Amino acid sequence: MLIDSHCHLSSEEIYPRLDLIIERAQNAGVSYFLNAGSKFDELDKQLDISRRFKNVFTVTGVHPHDAVAYSDITAKDVLQKTENASVVAIGECGLDYFYDFAPKDVQIKVFREMIKASQESGLPIIVHTREAEEDTISILQEAYRKKMFTGVIHSYSSDMWLAEEALKMGFYISASGMITFKNAESLRSAFKKIPLEKLLVETDTPYLAPVPMRGKINEPSFVVHTAQVLADIKDVDMETLSNKTTENFFTLFCKAKKV
Repeated sequence: MLIDSHCHLSSEEIYPRLDLIIERAQNAGVSYFLNAGSKFDELDKQLDISRRFKNVFTVTGVHPHDAVAYSDITAKDVLQKTENASVVAIGECGLDYFYDFAPKDVQIKVFREMIKASQESGLPIIVHTREAEEDTISILQEAYRKKMFTGVIHSYSSDMWLAEEALKMGFYISASGMITFKNAESLRSAFKKIPLEKLLVETDTPYLAPVPMRGKINEPSFVVHTAQVLADIKDVDMETLSNKTTENFFTLFCKAKKV
């Protein structure tokens, strides 16, 4: 059994074909899905998906790309949305200095509110970081010293330094289709060093389709390709990798219930 620990099922590329896409994923051995949030106002749509599919869990938060639209959001605003049983995490959130769609100070302000929501709710946080690693870790560490919390660095794409710092705080690291890319040897080397007990696997649907599905709209069924490469990296069989990442998922997202 595999879990797609990060996908955007509410996206316009996926939602119109959702029934077929979920069926395809289940036929491929993907049993659970974590539907990540980007825009805070998407939550009603996300919760509707979780009502239709009991094996889809919901995440609510603000992506750094959308920070300007939610610059005044507070942890209290987020906490009000976490009472629903389907909401099992905060995010995705974080910092993105590559696209820089929002000023850095606004991204940081919103990120800190998402962290506060994680600390106050006890729900894990899903962190996006791109070309912002030092600020990301600094902000996480600053908050962690005040009150412990947990989470995952999703779609990990950095060198080992970031993983080591995140692991010190008990965070998990999630592998996306990027580990299958031809030019990702340094990334595969990092994953070789990350303990299996701290790994998750994801698609980031509809983005980052893995080899051999490059050029296609990514979907949860494709997570099997990423999982196989991760199993090869860790020198374990697919069953071991699947079982361990599933166990890790339910350990981290402890509000998620098997159905």
